[in-house]
Amino acid sequence: MFDRRHFLTTCSGMGLGATLFPGVLYALAQAQAPGASQPAVTLEMIDAAAKIADVTIAEDYKKALLSGLNGAVRGYEEVYKLHMSNSAPPSWIFDPVLPGTKLPTVRLPMKMSVAPAMHTGAAPKNIEDVAFHTVRHLAELVKTRKVSSSALAEMYLERLKHYDPKLHFVITLTEDRAKAQAKQADKEIAAGKYRGPLHGLPWGAKDLLAVKGYRTTWGAGGFEDQMIDENATVVQRLDKAGAVLIAKLTLGALAQGDHWFGGITRNPWNPEQGSSGSSAGSSSATAAGCVAFAIGTETLGSISSPATRCGCTGLRPTFSMIPRTGAMALSWSMDKIGPICRAVEDCAIVLDSICGPDGKDRAVRKVAFNWDAALDWKKFRVGYLKSDFELQPLPPLADLPADATDEQKKQRQEQEQRRADFRPRAEYDHKYDEAALAALAKMGVKMTPVTLPTLPYGAMRAMLTAEAAAAFDELTRSGRDKLLTEQGPNDWPNAFRQARFMPAVEYVQASRARYMAMEQMAKAIEGFDVIVAPTNSNQLTITNLTGQPAVILPNGFRGDDAPKFTSAQGGNYGGPGTPVSLTFLGQLYGEAKLLAFARAYQEATGFHLKHPKLD
Repeated sequence: MFDRRHFLTTCSGMGLGATLFPGVLYALAQAQAPGASQPAVTLEMIDAAAKIADVTIAEDYKKALLSGLNGAVRGYEEVYKLHMSNSAPPSWIFDPVLPGTKLPTVRLPMKMSVAPAMHTGAAPKNIEDVAFHTVRHLAELVKTRKVSSSALAEMYLERLKHYDPKLHFVITLTEDRAKAQAKQADKEIAAGKYRGPLHGLPWGAKDLLAVKGYRTTWGAGGFEDQMIDENATVVQRLDKAGAVLIAKLTLGALAQGDHWFGGITRNPWNPEQGSSGSSAGSSSATAAGCVAFAIGTETLGSISSPATRCGCTGLRPTFSMIPRTGAMALSWSMDKIGPICRAVEDCAIVLDSICGPDGKDRAVRKVAFNWDAALDWKKFRVGYLKSDFELQPLPPLADLPADATDEQKKQRQEQEQRRADFRPRAEYDHKYDEAALAALAKMGVKMTPVTLPTLPYGAMRAMLTAEAAAAFDELTRSGRDKLLTEQGPNDWPNAFRQARFMPAVEYVQASRARYMAMEQMAKAIEGFDVIVAPTNSNQLTITNLTGQPAVILPNGFRGDDAPKFTSAQGGNYGGPGTPVSLTFLGQLYGEAKLLAFARAYQEATGFHLKHPKLD
């Protein structure tokens, strides 16, 4: 291997440092002579790379470049020999907070809603009657000893076993651990040692969270038997809160989609559909009443999308709100951990137990989250993304070249068919967005139109792919990426390979553009406590880049007249009886106000009270 730093320095000296050219040429040379002690760059490679990069290099420059590159003999080989694990972070830290921002630092006692009315008697006649209860409701049952933690754990374990063959949401049951934890919880509660509202409640972990004694598969082929000898910080904190871990749940391979090494996780509302991802099992199991709550993660839609598909309530917290120690790294500047629950207040209760610094994840700030269910949301200033709520025409497709191949013509036909299928669905679903605005108006909410900044967010997203490729660099170089289930053009194996063609300069440029987005985003939403947004709009990409929190909650269910789902339509969603969602956005570390407002909307609409018919 030769020295990439020397290589890029040489390219920079030729005025080529800010183009794709260095990455292309380096990759070509690597492919030509993997493991060689001397570089194998030829004039032909320079020509090929220059054509790909769309740059012109004079013959004299090529000769000078060739001489310099073939003199570079040291490189990344020494770094490769370190065999860095996925848990080794980079030295830099992404911080979404701009200079001058004031953040809350004083932690106050949590103020939950008034305890729900309990049925008389020692326990429900049928323990499964509480399967779909909220965390707040279950907490009161356990606290008052009308339901035992052991009974809950047994019930949820049986439901997981019963419905997994249909929904495929379990990777590993942590049955022995769960039974021991539940027994301990019952013993402590009987002795008056109640730890709080999560004490004794069974939960499920997305299987990218390490748990001692159990495999952590990341949902990926080639990692089925991976053991990580630690408990992730989130697992430790939920253990401390007395929660009972009963299962490690599915995720799409390496946190992409709902396809994992064991199949496709299914949507409880329509098992012919996938549950979306990558927090596939966390959403599916929660919606199916098989856990009290679950933990998911989001880098770019991995809580938002499955929560929408499965009709759950998901919280994507502010970036750096929750430590990611012990969780699989995909993008150090974008990964976020958050709860997936049946109700908004459940998310607040879980967040209260898992947020705050752990001394290991250096990105996490010491910022207070103070939940108050009685917070007066009517005093909040609310904005909404007016243009995003308007049904927009699809942009025209680019003209096919005159000499288009048969394959290109086929791809165009498929594109046109997908667009034709998409339009009636979009028009049908649009009425739910309109109904949401009407419901908010009925609540007395006055909303001000807000426009988010227009910037090249797609270019900034390249940071995610570059970081992911670095996190799984050895997987790509070793060729073990062929073990991953999905191998299409948009799947991780190909994306990781493509990322190796991105020069460091372009990564830095994307990061600078991202800082501009942070500044302009802060200005656009300045003074607002909550922003109302359609879930599937450009805000999803923007806020994942800039770090703002989001609550995603069910916003109705498609009727029998909805355009029917068929797999041939190229869109694995929709159809009669399936949920739609709405998203509320907040200020950085503004979760307390955001959740209070979302809870008010949820209480006013009641969509979270509907559950899928599984049998």
